[in-house]
Amino acid sequence: MSPTGVQLQIEDHHVVIDNGIVQVTMSNPEGIVTGIRYNGLDNMLEILNNENDRGYWDVVWSALDGSGKTGIFEVIKATNFTVITESEEVVEISFFRPWDPSLKGKFAPLNIDKRFIFLRGCSGFYTYAIYEHVGSQEWQAFSLAETRVAFKLRKDKFHYMAVSDDRKRYMPLPDDRAPGRGQTLAFPEAVLLANPVEPEFKGEVDDKYQYTCENRHLMVHGWISNDPPTGFWQITPSDEFRTGGPLKQNLCSHVGPTCLAVFVGAHYAGEDLVPKFSQGEPWKKVFGPIFIYLNSVLEGEDSLSLWDDAKRQTMIEVKGWPYSFPASMDYPKSNERGNIYGKLLVRDRFIHDDDMPTNGAYVGLAKPGDVGSWQRECKDYQFWTKTNENGVFSINNIRTGNYNLYAWVPGYLGDFRNDNVITITAGCNINMSTLVYEPPRYGPTLWDIGIPDRSAAEFFVPNPNPQYVNKLFCDQPQNNFRQYGLWERYGELYPEGDLVFTIGVSDYSKDWFYAQVPRRKEDKSYEGTTWQIKFKLENIQKMTTYKLQIALAGASLAELEVRVNDRNKPRPLFTTGLIGRDNAIPRHGIHGLYWLYSVDVFGSLLLEGDNIFYFTQTRSQSPFQAIMYDYIRFEGPSSEPIV
Repeated sequence: MSPTGVQLQIEDHHVVIDNGIVQVTMSNPEGIVTGIRYNGLDNMLEILNNENDRGYWDVVWSALDGSGKTGIFEVIKATNFTVITESEEVVEISFFRPWDPSLKGKFAPLNIDKRFIFLRGCSGFYTYAIYEHVGSQEWQAFSLAETRVAFKLRKDKFHYMAVSDDRKRYMPLPDDRAPGRGQTLAFPEAVLLANPVEPEFKGEVDDKYQYTCENRHLMVHGWISNDPPTGFWQITPSDEFRTGGPLKQNLCSHVGPTCLAVFVGAHYAGEDLVPKFSQGEPWKKVFGPIFIYLNSVLEGEDSLSLWDDAKRQTMIEVKGWPYSFPASMDYPKSNERGNIYGKLLVRDRFIHDDDMPTNGAYVGLAKPGDVGSWQRECKDYQFWTKTNENGVFSINNIRTGNYNLYAWVPGYLGDFRNDNVITITAGCNINMSTLVYEPPRYGPTLWDIGIPDRSAAEFFVPNPNPQYVNKLFCDQPQNNFRQYGLWERYGELYPEGDLVFTIGVSDYSKDWFYAQVPRRKEDKSYEGTTWQIKFKLENIQKMTTYKLQIALAGASLAELEVRVNDRNKPRPLFTTGLIGRDNAIPRHGIHGLYWLYSVDVFGSLLLEGDNIFYFTQTRSQSPFQAIMYDYIRFEGPSSEPIV
């Protein structure tokens, strides 16, 4: 620990903070992190990059005023530098970028206050930011497609990356992706390493999307240098400020070496998760704090053990949330927040006569909205937890405000929402008592395919084309879906006829392809595909209604049409219409956004004996227009006759 405490040095063009363990240099007044000195490294950031391309906050935004300005990438460069707190124990500094109407069209219409916090003897530093769109008609309408913090590390030092226990490895160099060494595949992010600097990577595919994580698992990731043995980690102790809930997927670390903290992003969701602000709409949100943790071991010790240390530090940060040291009044401390607790049971009389405790159900608070709206909510805060084996849950340190309580239960269809708006006040401890979720159910299960868990992971994921592998995943069946080019494997497995699944005979883990994609034709165009589900029925009740439950794990510019016993019938029994923009399949995801449809099937359409459902994905302008199924269930009729 530094005997002299945290030291702040203000220069004409830079600000330098030294807490005795790490020294950080930032541009003044822009607030770009230009240098991080630690463990004998003069700079952990890429010294070959321009100072503005090392450590920065950024946004991608579009004007919504008809000006045509869209997809504008902006590194946030502040204009005002202020010391917020300065003592031997803590220094907090602010880099503020105000907006006014004279800046219309030039910068995102936001006041952005970037904060950095340094604690005495702390092996790293914290950063957070306060974004504000002022409630005045002079403030233009806009959308915020992305905002994040990015750090570009030294490529001559940081070669080992870890984003999870089963996704950690020595990585290719960014140079390996350059023309002459790398061959771009179906999209720019995916590159075949044809002539890499290190021969061990030859023939592999590198794609940053292979390393994305769901919010619920995205707590720590980063890089390790062997010389000297040093780790650089980005730790996010709370999901409250991220958009889209626990299943939302975001980029984290990838070849660069790059380390990101993404707060708002459309990946694996599309426009549904791009917040849009009308002219003069008031909005303020705090992103972070996140912790940049630096660690090291002595020469000769195992540098890869730094990953385990980073995970231990993550648990310390989680226990310390919300932090007590940020100075902004917009970041409430623990005593300014509230808590709720209760129990969640599930009621399905076709499974059990009694209400059943949920175990591992996700329970969360989000902005009041429709059932399931939490997965598309992208302006405010969310707070999530999981139930224990008795269905008991507790959500602590909730920001004050009005919320609905939402839940979903792995193993059951659909979403739960408590209809009452919950008002959280400082210090409250609200007992929600016992809540009961009745998942969609209209009759007994006649047959089903898959597991209702909002993922297509249980279905058949093929091995990749040997020419396009990431070796990391070759012995990891749980990660096989992350391999490149799997969408082309469908046409190889079904070169002429489409998938046929026979209830009682077929095995969904072997016979149900993980994604219904178009088939590539000889002229290299694509055509829609029609899958068949064959099943037998006896004692059909012609005057009643059966129910077909279809849960989709993702959709991208797709349309699912369902027909029964006549594939050529002009009008389908059901169509989703054009849905989804999650693009999860080329981005090596096993799900995007969740969709649930309950389809009435009149008994008069069914036959004694053999029956067939035809599932047609009609859209085929691109190989990536596709759907992924979560779960399909066919239910027998209710006791009510057709009226």
